[in-house]
Amino acid sequence: MSVDLHRLPNGFRIVTERMPDVQSAAIGIWVMAGGRDERADENGIAHFLEHMAFKGTGKRTTLQIAEAIEDVGGYINAYTGREMTAYYARVLEADVPLALDVLADILLNPRFETDEIEVERGVILQEIGQVLDTPDDVIFDWLQEVSYPGQAIGRTLLGPAERVRRFSRADLLAFIGRHYTPDRMILSATGAVNHDEIVRLAEGLFGGMQAAGRDGHEPARFTGGERREVKPLEQAHMALAFECPGYRDPAIYTAQVFSTALGGGMSSRLFQELREKRGLCYTVFAQAGAYADTGTITLYAGTGADQIGEMADLTMAEMARAAQDLTPAEVARARVQMKAGLLMGLESLSNRAERLARLVSIWDRVPGVDETVAHIDAVTTGDVRDFAARLAATGRAALALYGPVERAPALEALQGRLAA
Repeated sequence: MSVDLHRLPNGFRIVTERMPDVQSAAIGIWVMAGGRDERADENGIAHFLEHMAFKGTGKRTTLQIAEAIEDVGGYINAYTGREMTAYYARVLEADVPLALDVLADILLNPRFETDEIEVERGVILQEIGQVLDTPDDVIFDWLQEVSYPGQAIGRTLLGPAERVRRFSRADLLAFIGRHYTPDRMILSATGAVNHDEIVRLAEGLFGGMQAAGRDGHEPARFTGGERREVKPLEQAHMALAFECPGYRDPAIYTAQVFSTALGGGMSSRLFQELREKRGLCYTVFAQAGAYADTGTITLYAGTGADQIGEMADLTMAEMARAAQDLTPAEVARARVQMKAGLLMGLESLSNRAERLARLVSIWDRVPGVDETVAHIDAVTTGDVRDFAARLAATGRAALALYGPVERAPALEALQGRLAA
């Protein structure tokens, strides 16, 4: 297996990894534009644009886009994130040129017909309604909002319904014009691919695009806060967030080891204390997520209305205790879980393609897996304890509560318990 990286004169980057023992390929275009790139009056437009990519081009109808890939047994999809939007396909080796042609077509030649915009507007409004009806989905949107209030990084990716109802063809074209430029695009392909052939195809499809330069993101400011929505649900949902390093900071590995030890699996402290010993919840977890200049440790659990106070107190107690007595065995287990997750994920071609694109977007190169593993192995018990202690000392946090949460402690009370 070999990884090759090439940059066209206009800044468009191509990264490939040939795997000679497979007969299929994962290929996609990752655009370094997402929710963080929206203006306040555009909130939700990056996601709307992703939906519209499949609604017809200058040479293919909506049905023909789907048929082009599915007639050869392939798969095509897309997703929107806060810092990127991805359009990707999975096909057999012989159909890689077709997949790339379809991806280029939907990105470079969208029609944005008025009727199709209205159809997809309705689909997205239904999606928004579905999220609002799903407590353990919407609570994370609220948590993001109170973590980064008044900022693009804090706004929901779907956008509010009132904004989505007003987006026009001109709005979509304006967003594309500002952000869908070759210097913000990465073509990533893994599996049965030929680097030179893909570079040749990409030059023909994307080489004529004009670079426009990249605007920087508004710097993220994690301030924290609380949102409490009382509703007569079966469960009381609680989500907490604490700021952690961004993905360019080596300390992100310490944050990830800490979150894994705290709530990353069945052997984690939160799972053992809250679920196995106390029976307070069915779902509980902690995880670390990162952006270019910030990150968050997120904790989530759901419980009954009468148990929400006890669960919140115990969560703070476990976080505080980790700074004092987290053991080398727990840290070693967390490191192994992270490495296993990384290596198991590499068994998926789609995961490999996404990993290549993300690494190129961050470092403009592809660090080897051994380099990532070395970063994980370098995290010590002392590092993790110190990180937990700094979280407790800083005390700055965000809290989202939803359901029968009248008895849930206030954020200030939880911060005080953590510091104590």
